[in-house]
Amino acid sequence: MGRGGEQDGASIPDEEWDRFLREAASGGNSAPKEPSARARMVARRLREEPDRPTGWRTYELGSGPRDKQRRSGRRGRKLWYAAALLAALGLGAVALNPAGVAGWFPGADDTHSERQGVGTAPSTTVAQQPTLEEPFKGSPAQKWEDGLAGIRFPKARAAGWMDKAQVDQALDRTRDFLSASSLDAGVLRGKHPDKAIALINPRQQDVQQLLKTAFRNPSRKNNPLLLFSRFDPAKVKLAGNVVKTRGRVTYETGERGALEVTADVTYVYPVVAAEEGSSAVARTIVRRELVMSWDDPAKVKTEAGTFSAVSYKLDTTNGGCDLFNGYLNPKFGHEQTAGNGDGPVIDPYDRSQPIDERMRGAEGQGCGRASRT
Repeated sequence: MGRGGEQDGASIPDEEWDRFLREAASGGNSAPKEPSARARMVARRLREEPDRPTGWRTYELGSGPRDKQRRSGRRGRKLWYAAALLAALGLGAVALNPAGVAGWFPGADDTHSERQGVGTAPSTTVAQQPTLEEPFKGSPAQKWEDGLAGIRFPKARAAGWMDKAQVDQALDRTRDFLSASSLDAGVLRGKHPDKAIALINPRQQDVQQLLKTAFRNPSRKNNPLLLFSRFDPAKVKLAGNVVKTRGRVTYETGERGALEVTADVTYVYPVVAAEEGSSAVARTIVRRELVMSWDDPAKVKTEAGTFSAVSYKLDTTNGGCDLFNGYLNPKFGHEQTAGNGDGPVIDPYDRSQPIDERMRGAEGQGCGRASRT
C-alpha cells in the first residue's frame, strides 16, 4: 500500500487481467461485475491517457516488492488503486503568517474555465485578518458562495445507460453526497457520516474496507479525510455556520456504459480553538476531487441510488501535515508559522490547474508551504 491511506490488494492471474482489459474496452459481458476502484481507474487511464505518469503521492494499492516489480514492468498486471492524496501540498500544507506574507488578495476573481472547471491564478494585494464576525476577511473566499451554491452542476442529458431523468437523479444524489460528506454540520463536528456512506455502493469491497477501518483506526493508509471533512470537537470548533465553496461537477459516459461524475470542489472552513473564549480565527482549505460511477445494475453489482468510487484525491492547507488521526488539524495564530514544510510555496485558492497537474508539479518536495489561508 502507498503512504496515503488506501488498502492492500492481491495480484490477479494474467488470463483474468487480459479478459478484464478486453471487456473494459468493449463494454462486453452481460454478467454483473464486482466494482473495484482499482480496476476502474486502470481502465480509465488506459482509455484516456495510457502514457500519463503517476502523480506525486498518487497512492497505489500496494507498495511492497511485488508492486515495485510491477512499476518496473515485470508485474504490470497488478490492479492499482488511484486514490491520490497530496500530502505535501495536501494533508496540511502549513500556512505562513498572513500578516507577513504578500499574496493575500480579498475577493480575487478565480472564475471557472469551460474545460476544467477551475479558476485562474489570483492577483496580489495586502492581507486582512479574519475575525469571528468576518471569518473570511482577507480571503478570496469572502466573495465565494455559501455551501452548495458555490458548486456548479451541469444540466442533465441522457448519457451512458441513463436517460435524462435518471441523470438528473444521479446529479441530485451527487449533490447530496457532497453536502453530507463535506458540509454537514454534524460531520464537520466529528460525527460519523452515515448519510454520505449510505450513498456509496455497499458491494464495492475495497472502498467498504477503507470505510470500516478509517474511523476506527485512522492512518495514512486508511484516512477518512479522503472522502469526508471532520474536525475534532475537543480541539476545534467552527467559526460560524458558513462554509465557502468553489467547484464544478461534470459527467461523461464511463466504463460499461456507467454515468461517470467528477466533482472537483474547494471548501474553506473558518475555525477557532475549542477552548472557552478563543477568538483567533484560522481557515482550513480542502480541495477534494471525487470520481463517482453510477453503474448499470445489469452490468455491475450495485444497489439502486448508490455510486462506486473510481478515484479520490485530496489537497489540504492548514489541516495537519502528515498527521493522520481521522481529523483535520488546523493551527492557530503563531503556531501556523512553526514547522513550515520545505516544499514550494503554493496558493491554496488557486484553481487554475487541475489537481493532477498541481500534484505532479510538487512531486517529491515534501510538505509544502501555503502563501495564505
